[in-house]
Amino acid sequence: MTRYAMITGASSGLGLALAEALARRGRNLILVARQRDPLESIAIELTQRFGVEVLFRACDLGEPLRLSGFLLELEESERHIDLLVNCAGIRSYGHFLAQEWSDEQDLIEVNILALTRLCHALGNAMAVQGGGQILNVASLAAFAPGPWMSSYAASKAYVLHFSEGLREELKRTGIKVSVLCPGPVRSPLRRIPRLEKGQRCLSPEEVALYTVRALDKNRALIIPGRRNRWLAFSPRLLSRWVTRKLAGAINQAYCPR
Repeated sequence: MTRYAMITGASSGLGLALAEALARRGRNLILVARQRDPLESIAIELTQRFGVEVLFRACDLGEPLRLSGFLLELEESERHIDLLVNCAGIRSYGHFLAQEWSDEQDLIEVNILALTRLCHALGNAMAVQGGGQILNVASLAAFAPGPWMSSYAASKAYVLHFSEGLREELKRTGIKVSVLCPGPVRSPLRRIPRLEKGQRCLSPEEVALYTVRALDKNRALIIPGRRNRWLAFSPRLLSRWVTRKLAGAINQAYCPR
């Protein structure tokens, strides 16, 4: 039976880099993103370069009915997905009360609800198949409150804690769960010029290479970059009020204006 790795948010940035890194290793892929045209081009390119089978599906994960239809298609196709990479995500900047509620709702739908639903649906399928692997993409923002990015940081904290809890729950089923917490990545989703100018950002390709190697070792928590690992640990050393103040100052300084 042909096995596939399914990657959401695969049309650009880190999702695309992960798709390429897995294809380079000979993995067949199912790519998911909102826009069909970029996916089709990527599928053709990866197939030609690496000789793997690349399927794709345009689906807005923020729309529950479309996600339901997609999951039904997967169930009926009986394709064996042994690796799920939840990379799709939405980021928000600025004062919470100044945001459009529809944008905040989209963030919650994609970053939390769609991710959780995909883990539930494909996790059940993996359990029947005898095992598999799930990679959820969180962020360094998951380790501290995020003033001026409050919804985003909270959504990534959910992904971090959910993934770690799920890892313990699913051990006996043969399903391995890991969570990736990158720092700022040079990508369309996380383009922060002031950070990139200071050369603090890893490229999507660097993060993807580090990640696939960590998956081979079944690491629970994947944080590329020594500096980022220190930043993830540092909130434990500080008082909560200090952490809030520092995070707020950093976010105000680096968020786009």
